[in-house]
Amino acid sequence: MKTTIALIGIGLIGGSLALSLRNDPDNRIIGFDVREDFIDKALTRGIIHAGTTDLQTAVREADVIFIATPVENIYTIVDKLATLSLKHGVIISDVGSTKQGIVDYASRCVPRGVTFIGGHPMAGSHKSGVEASSDRLFENAYYVLTPSAQTSSDAVEKLTKLLECTNAKIVVMDPAEHDRVVGAISHFPHIIAALLVNLVGRYNRDNEWHHRLAAGGFRDITRIASSNPRMWRDVLINNREHLLQIADDWRSALDEVMALVDEGNREEIEDFFREARQFRDGIPERKKGALPGLYDLYLDIPDHPGEIGKITTLLGSKEINITNLQILEAREDMLGVLRLTFRNEAELEKGEELLRYFDYNLYRRE
Repeated sequence: MKTTIALIGIGLIGGSLALSLRNDPDNRIIGFDVREDFIDKALTRGIIHAGTTDLQTAVREADVIFIATPVENIYTIVDKLATLSLKHGVIISDVGSTKQGIVDYASRCVPRGVTFIGGHPMAGSHKSGVEASSDRLFENAYYVLTPSAQTSSDAVEKLTKLLECTNAKIVVMDPAEHDRVVGAISHFPHIIAALLVNLVGRYNRDNEWHHRLAAGGFRDITRIASSNPRMWRDVLINNREHLLQIADDWRSALDEVMALVDEGNREEIEDFFREARQFRDGIPERKKGALPGLYDLYLDIPDHPGEIGKITTLLGSKEINITNLQILEAREDMLGVLRLTFRNEAELEKGEELLRYFDYNLYRRE
């Protein structure tokens, strides 16, 4: 039996979701976007079966509707859908990284006979746009569904079954629980990273060595500060309740550890770092989580002309793509002189195998 799926918003997440769903030949994907060039790209690349800039046309016959837009736009789309002609029994879901506000709002707005189930595929990429879409983006990543208390189990089961095409790990959570957890492991870390970068930036006004030496580990722990500012503005506002509580806990914890520093309490400072190391080392390294993973290799190379060219030529000969290459001048907390960044785990593993064959000393950051 054919399933018609309307996809609202054709970018990285929407395009990747469409490609995953197309793995089932019984799924027909109708794309909607306000930008006709996005639709043209998606059609040319075989991401969707049909596309339109008219929302009613896109959703009229849909059995399932996915809203793949930025968080703030989801509310506007829900409002518009509530005024359109929709198929009885249609399921609407979204891909936003905050859930409680969206689920509460949609549950009040959608008409009778329509079910809204919040969704959050916990995967992303350093690239954006429909051209970066991949049917493997969600593979082995957590895909969280957040139904309301009134949502029927049949609807949740139907959506879960449909999303099996993504090869993601489907998890069902309460919307508020989702926001508390993701607030702590994703949203608040973005605040911390941006705060730290801005602080060092202010210090750099008086001493430019802050910028010169801020490489290696500093870039790694603050990489998420390069995220889209407008998107994170909307995420923080939509999860403000939980983030304010996390901030209170953070301030208390910071005061506690700095009190130990002030006292010179060597034993408890060491315990503080030991506890953090034990928990952090227990986090699965290769699984996709709330923050996008790093696909970096570090390698030692001699300081000879042509060495970097030799490495890139080797990788290029096997059609292994790298997205970034950096010579590390500050590397006190890591091994290797050259950092190669790959676009995904598969490319990294192919690159590692090839370079090890040619006897390069390689390291991964744990």
